[in-house]
Amino acid sequence: MRMVETIALEIASTSIPVLIEGESGTGKQALARYIHEMSARSESQMMQVSCGALGPEGMATHVATDRNGSSVGTIIFDEVSDLDRESQRKLVHFLPDGQGASKGRLAARVISTSSQNLENEIRAGHFRSDLYYRLNGVRLRIPPLRERPEDIEPLLHFFLGKHADGFGKHPVALTAAGMKRLTDHTWNGNVRELENVAMRILALGDGEIALADLGDSSSSRGQNHRTDADSRSLKVAARAASREAERELIIKALSRTQWNRKRAAQDLQISYKSLLYKLKQIGVVESESE
Repeated sequence: MRMVETIALEIASTSIPVLIEGESGTGKQALARYIHEMSARSESQMMQVSCGALGPEGMATHVATDRNGSSVGTIIFDEVSDLDRESQRKLVHFLPDGQGASKGRLAARVISTSSQNLENEIRAGHFRSDLYYRLNGVRLRIPPLRERPEDIEPLLHFFLGKHADGFGKHPVALTAAGMKRLTDHTWNGNVRELENVAMRILALGDGEIALADLGDSSSSRGQNHRTDADSRSLKVAARAASREAERELIIKALSRTQWNRKRAAQDLQISYKSLLYKLKQIGVVESESE
C-alpha cells in the first residue's frame, strides 16, 4: 500500500489516465479521489460515473458535459468492466487518442476502477482491447485486506475515530482476543467490511458482541470442534445481532438527517436504492422531505 500511495502521488500531477484494479471494498474510489485531490485539478469538479448503471445513451450524456474544456477536472469511470460493448465503443470515441485533448474528446483527467482483471476480460471477449490501452496509462492494484493484515488495526482505529462523533460514543477498546479475531478473519468485504465492523462496535458499545457475526475464523483451518447444530445456532444468533445492529445504524442515520433518505444513504455510504430495500426489510416506513 505504501508503494501504491507513492506511485499515486507521483502521477497525480500528470494527466496520464489511471486504471485502479482491486476487489470490491478495497478502496478504489478513495484512491481515485486521492489522486484528484493531490493534482492541480483539485479545484475543478470531480465527476464519478457508475458504469454498471449506464447504457450507450447514458454514457454519451455523462461525457458530453466534459467535452471542449468544461469545469470537470477529473472523471472517474467506476467499475468500467461493467460497460456493455456498445458503451465501450462510445467511450473509445470520446477518449483522447494519445495526441492530447481535442475537439469532441474528453478534456478531463480519466481515472477508471475495476473489480475485474481487465486483461482476463479481454481474453474472454468481454472488454475491448483498444479501450483498455486508452484507460491503462498507469495501472494500480490495491491488494485485498487479507494480504495486508498489518493494516487492520490502524484502519480499525481510524474508522472508530471517524465515526465516533456521529454515534455520540467514544471508541471502544478491543481485547487482544478480539483483535486476533479481526486479523484472522478473511475479510471478503475488504476495507468496506472493516469500516462496517467499526461502526457496529460503536453502535453496540461492546466489541465482543459486535464481532459475533464474524464467525469463528479457525473453522476454516480445521480447528473448530463444535457440532453442526451448535454452529448453526451461533450463525443464526450472529445474523440476528447483525440485523439489529444494521437497523440501529439506519435509524440513527435517519434521525441525524431528519429522515431525509437520500442524505441518510450518503451518510451510510450505500446507494439510495439499497437504503430503500433495507428499510423495507426492517419494516421502517416514514415520510420525509428529500
